[in-house]
Amino acid sequence: MKRAARHPDIPRTRMVFRDLAAESVAGILQRPARTALTVLGTLLGVGAFVAILGLTATARGQISSDFTVLAATQVTVKDVGAPDPAQQAAATTRYDFPDDADRRAEHLNGAVHAGTYWQVFKTPPAVSIRSGPGTGAATGSEGLTVYAASPGLLQAVGPTLSGGALYNTFHDSRRMHVAVIGSAVARHLGISNLAAEPAVFVNGTPYTVVGILGNVERLPALLLSVMIPDRTARADYGDPAPDYAATMLIQTRVGAAQLIAKQAPLALRPDRPDHLQAVPPPEPHALQDSVTGSLDSLFLLLAGITLIIGTVGIANTTLVSVLERTGEIGLRRSLGARPRHIAAQFLTESAALGTLGGLLGTAVSIVVTLSVALAHHWTAILDPWTTLPAPLIGTLTGLLAGAYPALRAARIEPAEALRR
Repeated sequence: MKRAARHPDIPRTRMVFRDLAAESVAGILQRPARTALTVLGTLLGVGAFVAILGLTATARGQISSDFTVLAATQVTVKDVGAPDPAQQAAATTRYDFPDDADRRAEHLNGAVHAGTYWQVFKTPPAVSIRSGPGTGAATGSEGLTVYAASPGLLQAVGPTLSGGALYNTFHDSRRMHVAVIGSAVARHLGISNLAAEPAVFVNGTPYTVVGILGNVERLPALLLSVMIPDRTARADYGDPAPDYAATMLIQTRVGAAQLIAKQAPLALRPDRPDHLQAVPPPEPHALQDSVTGSLDSLFLLLAGITLIIGTVGIANTTLVSVLERTGEIGLRRSLGARPRHIAAQFLTESAALGTLGGLLGTAVSIVVTLSVALAHHWTAILDPWTTLPAPLIGTLTGLLAGAYPALRAARIEPAEALRR
């Protein structure tokens, strides 16, 4: 079929942007409740997208600063024994740290505190408590870990005491039967204060409790353990078994950990440095990039899902609007509107809804991020690349959501539409 020739005196149908905008605004305001719900869907999608990225960046900045300082100021020195496998197989115990290991490590430039620790028993001992002389056992527990820890170790873990004091070199050098227990152990054994000089009995051997650890920055397992002086443990139970060889923890100043890791084995055992292995902290930037990269991928996925939900909301609302306005579309087509004009009108409406939702969502997400940061006393981090393009993301979301409904509206034939 040949297309009918257009009369030369009849101007070509066209729609300027002003007319398109006016028609789109009229269509949006025609059903304000539905429009508000559609904008709300986009607002939630874009707002969640920006808020998740903002909160992630804010929390990451706070956590990374704390995490990096702790990770970059810790060196671990392990007792690996003799390089010869035959000698290691024949050994019944292994303790290659000198008696003055704490002092030698702390004399290294940049070291703050250092100490050794090792697990005393292969199988968890029976631990009970008695308060004061002549009293019976109040309560007991099996399964608690007992560590032999030098005085320097208790300082290196960054302790916070909830009662009493830490044992020191005086107790250690004289092999005194004293103990420091973790807060969880104290609660389990019913120790609330140290005024009655309670003693914990480890397999029947008494140790006077001199301090309770409320919290530690490193080695949180100590909060679930009983710690006795290193030399006391070696006098009572011998050197550690090869499977429970001693380990040294060195707290360093920022920037000194790598150098201390190189110097520690030779400083501790100049005669046999190969018996000790120093483990430096990982490179802060590499570790931080790895951790934050995983977090970014996860939260970007969640943000993308919320944005898809908003897109589906706009598409559904626009499609319903097309079905409800079929008569209007047919009338406009019969009055000379072309298919592209109809498509452009619905695309403009969905784009306007998306842009409005993007603007409101960006504003809400900024308020949420700032509020959370203020509530936790954090420094709010809002990257420009996430906030500035957010309204544009809303616009693109609206265009994408309105593409199919607009195409469907453009294909409606005038005669068929007017018959409905």
